[in-house]
Formats: sequence, C-alpha cells, structure tokens
Amino acid sequence: VAYVTTSAHDDALAASLRTYLGARLPDYMVPSAFVQLEALPLTPNGKLDRKALPAPDGEAYARHTYEAPQGEIEQTLAALWEELLSVERVGRHDNFFELGGHSLLAVRLLSRLPAALGASLPLAQLFAHPTISALAAAVAATRNAGPSELPAMQPVSREGALPLSFAQQRLWFLAQLDGVSATYHIPMALHLHGALDVPAWQRSLDALFARH
Repeated sequence: VAYVTTSAHDDALAASLRTYLGARLPDYMVPSAFVQLEALPLTPNGKLDRKALPAPDGEAYARHTYEAPQGEIEQTLAALWEELLSVERVGRHDNFFELGGHSLLAVRLLSRLPAALGASLPLAQLFAHPTISALAAAVAATRNAGPSELPAMQPVSREGALPLSFAQQRLWFLAQLDGVSATYHIPMALHLHGALDVPAWQRSLDALFARH
C-alpha cells in the first residue's frame, strides 16, 4: 500500500500512479493500493505514525471504468473475486492483481473454479488473462473443449529395469557427486521409556525398509 499526500482528491490517481510505476519497477514492487491523504499522520516526535495510517478502501485500487460482468461465468468469477479480494464491486475489465491479488490468492481462486464453474485452469492462465472478461473466455474455452481426463494408469512389467523418477535421478546424481553424505537425511534422536517390544520394533523397521 502506498500513501500519497495530495490537496485535491483524484479518482484516477491510483490508476495513473500504478501505470507510471509499472513502467519503472518490477511488478512485485508496484503497490496494489494508493491511499490519498491531505497529510501523513505524525507522532508527537514528528515521525510517521504508521499505526494511524488508514487501511485502503475500494477507491484506493486501480480501477477501470465499471462495466457489469456479463453472463454466468463472468458473474460467478466476479463474486469469487469480491470475496477473495474483499472489494465491494468488480467490473469485467478490472485486473485481479491491480485489485490486490497475488499468487496465493490466485491459487485459492483457481482451486474454487472446478466446483463453481466445472473448469480447471493452470495458474499461468490467470497471469495471462487477469481480467474478468479475459479469464471468463479462458474458462469457456476449457469447458467447450470437454473433459480432459488422464488415461488410467496401467501396471508395467517388473522384470526389467524401470526408469527413475526425476526425484530418484536427483538422488542418484547427488550420490555420485558427493559419495556418502547426509544429503536428504533427516537425523532424529528418540529417548524411549519403558520396555521395548523388540519384535514390534523389528517389524516396523522391516516395513520401512520394504517400502523404500
């Protein structure tokens, strides 16, 4: 949140400042909200009183000329945005990230799409289509393409060598590079009290070794 001192309230200030800073700073450094103040609140010592700074309201975010969401998909997306972003009204041309959205909220939004709209989108789609209208078009295209179910997993023969997974390849590479080392080992010490059930202990170790 950026706090800006100005003598006259300007409805377009947030959008113009965000555009100006967006051309000069990395996106993650550009404030989502710009709160307009006549003067910054100060402590008796003349320092900035951070606790007295007001929280941003809906006008503090960069907004486009409001146009109501159209159709079921846009209206559903707008309702999800309003809930996640805690804003009162979202237009079909508003930008998710300009309204205060970030990657964690983006994941939460996309996780709700299957139940709300019967569609699943990768995170990259929201970054590529950050407005209600654009994201709705991406959702519609996914729904029109029909279900994209993965083929059922089939067992393969265990008689020959099996290809390693990426994680296994990584472990093998580190083992060749470092030799015997503590990489990927998690040391832990347990202090047990009472009689030890040795057969149960042996069965537990056997099960662990068999699994790995």
